[in-house]
Amino acid sequence: MIKSPAQQAAEAGPPPMDVLVARVEKRKLTDSVIVRGTVTAGQSVQVAPVISGGEGGGTPVVTKVALKAGNSVTAGTVLMEVSGRPVFALKGKLPVYRDLKPGAKGEDVRQVQRALAQLGHGSGGDAAGRFGEGTKRALNSFYASIGYEPVPALADEGAGVKDAQDAVTASERALQDARDAAAESPGTTGSAGKAGPEEAGAASPKDRGRAVERAQEDLAEARAELSKAQAAQGPMLPAGEVVFLEDFPARVDSVPVRVGSPVNGPAMTLSAGALLVRGALQEHQKGMVRAGQRVQILSEISGTTAQAKVLSVSDTVQQPETPAGDGDDAAPAGEAGYVMLVRPLKALPVALAGQDVRLTIEAGATDGEALVVPVTAVSAGEDGRTTVTVARGEEQRRVEVRPGTTGDGYVEVVPLSEGALKEGDNVITGVNPGVAEKAGQGRTEDKDGAAK
Repeated sequence: MIKSPAQQAAEAGPPPMDVLVARVEKRKLTDSVIVRGTVTAGQSVQVAPVISGGEGGGTPVVTKVALKAGNSVTAGTVLMEVSGRPVFALKGKLPVYRDLKPGAKGEDVRQVQRALAQLGHGSGGDAAGRFGEGTKRALNSFYASIGYEPVPALADEGAGVKDAQDAVTASERALQDARDAAAESPGTTGSAGKAGPEEAGAASPKDRGRAVERAQEDLAEARAELSKAQAAQGPMLPAGEVVFLEDFPARVDSVPVRVGSPVNGPAMTLSAGALLVRGALQEHQKGMVRAGQRVQILSEISGTTAQAKVLSVSDTVQQPETPAGDGDDAAPAGEAGYVMLVRPLKALPVALAGQDVRLTIEAGATDGEALVVPVTAVSAGEDGRTTVTVARGEEQRRVEVRPGTTGDGYVEVVPLSEGALKEGDNVITGVNPGVAEKAGQGRTEDKDGAAK
């Protein structure tokens, strides 16, 4: 005869619902794909200097480390010193692939000229892409500004130019002797005191003229060789002393070496260019994401949010370069996926570099506000019609609809009859199975087959 307050409240409560309903809402519906991503730079460069071991030969070693991880890098900055030689950064997109010496021509020469000019070391009257006297002066000036002597293009310490200059001097003297001989009187005095042009051993005027011509040719050739030797002489830009980065300021990601370390691999890793986000899509997500879609970037560490767009999605499955974060839709570390690049609409803070972030991709959206219902409220009948069942009190009726965008468990619905469905209506999403069992034969259907 005694009942607890909880039991009394339960018995006084309303009976369980025989159907489960949800309200029709009017709002913008978006279909989202959520994955993890890593903020990374547009360009990542591993600095692996290829420099000889110095005068004594041997394995090159690090003799100075000018930067550490996290430091900012500007154009012209000396990154480190290997075997007494500097390794510096210049602006450019074309990777270095050869030593640049006087007389060289090409787009890489043009890139060096442009990079040095941006630092205040113009190449004078040299044609773009040609390593001439102006580029020599610019390179000498740049090396002086960072406190080093440039490497000479020729290791003969000027011997080639000196030899060519000596040859010019000898040719000039030979020409002068030939001219002096040609200027003498054609007549000579014989042993009997008689003058005669045909005296034995005397050169004819024609021979003396030919000797002058030959001396002039020899001098012209010697001067050409001197010009060639002078053009080849001067500073060079060794491939192992320069690193080209697309944009500045750049960042030092890691420095795995220290003073005294032998150089036999990457000695520093740099990041440059605008920050991008790299993520990985799984097979079921790839078809929903394409270039140009809007993305929201969220850093749970700092709370920073940013708007972005999908830049590209790879066509083939690749191994992510960096481990993805945790999450149901994220690609775990080492799991294959379709690499997706996301470009922020505005530059991201440098502090986000290397962070794991959440990417919410807007895979689809309604055109403004639309009527939406839970996906479970929509059914397809045997007659081929797609409908929802509206419950108003004891009355239930089917409303034929055309489904649209889906997302977050909801679907956009457009009633085929105007006014048949409106915001605030209750639509049936299911039947309470316990009540259905008790009701037994008490469950009825209308002529359209809707549950009553």
